[in-house]
Amino acid sequence: MDGKEREELLREARRVLEAESQAIAVLHRRVGSEFVEAVELLAGARGRVIVSGIGKSGIIGRKIAATLTSTGTPATFLHPVEGLHGDLGIVGREDVAVLVSKSGNTSELMGLTSHFLRLGVPIIAMTGDVSSSLARSSNVVLDCSVEEEACSFVQAPTTSTTATLAMGDALAVVLLQKKGFKAEDFAVLHPGGSLGRKLTLKVDDVMVVDEYPWLGEDALMRDCIVPLAEMRGTVPIVGYGKEVVGVVTSGDLTRLMERDPGFLEIPVREVMTRTPKLAVLGELASAAVHRMEQHGVMALPVVDEAHQLVGIVHLHDLMRSGAV
Repeated sequence: MDGKEREELLREARRVLEAESQAIAVLHRRVGSEFVEAVELLAGARGRVIVSGIGKSGIIGRKIAATLTSTGTPATFLHPVEGLHGDLGIVGREDVAVLVSKSGNTSELMGLTSHFLRLGVPIIAMTGDVSSSLARSSNVVLDCSVEEEACSFVQAPTTSTTATLAMGDALAVVLLQKKGFKAEDFAVLHPGGSLGRKLTLKVDDVMVVDEYPWLGEDALMRDCIVPLAEMRGTVPIVGYGKEVVGVVTSGDLTRLMERDPGFLEIPVREVMTRTPKLAVLGELASAAVHRMEQHGVMALPVVDEAHQLVGIVHLHDLMRSGAV
């Protein structure tokens, strides 16, 4: 690589960094009454904060949810596609939704919006288009628009995701001050520091061991309905030795109902996922969270060395415990 090419690369890198810093610099002019309303909604939430977005917006949403949780506001990320296929059961009437979308017109996100509106869940939109469908359906709109992306001819989200992430950080920091979250509270959530917590918390410490649902292979889908509703949408299926052979989720039930009117009499073995993601006794809770996020699942059956079911661990419980 000659000197001229090297300088061109450095010049382009500096231009990108300048563009992104400018995108953040202009945000402070947009922090007004809408921002205060958003903080008030989040501070007054009796339930959880449900964060959602798809694609790059979803990645930013996951980070916002994690930051809120680690600073004293229970939050969880709901993937909009999984939400429309069974995971909407995690949403309660006392929750608050934060929906992230550059365009504000993403069809999957609008499907979630309709559900939130039916439940009366307040919606905070973080969008690059304040006149979009999402913005019009929201209680509060935070303007995260940018003049252009760093790579103008490809339009890959760059400056827009940076601006949205910065706005999310501003929400989290102002919210913790509003709620009086102190250093000692942070220490409770991060004993020995966040890394120390992640290195010590095990799935054994968080999993449900009493009265969790499970069914045998010979059960019918009609037997799944109540357990799915009562225990947050995941039912392990076990063999005669109580070894885990599969799992049925609310999403599986929803898809089956859509295609087969006789779904109640179908054996669970014909519907279940035969290679479910599992957690193992003694496994780090942070590793279980990573697997859930990687595969888009909300719960993992927990097994012992003999592959026998001993409990179930839910993403929400892991997040509340400080595993992320």
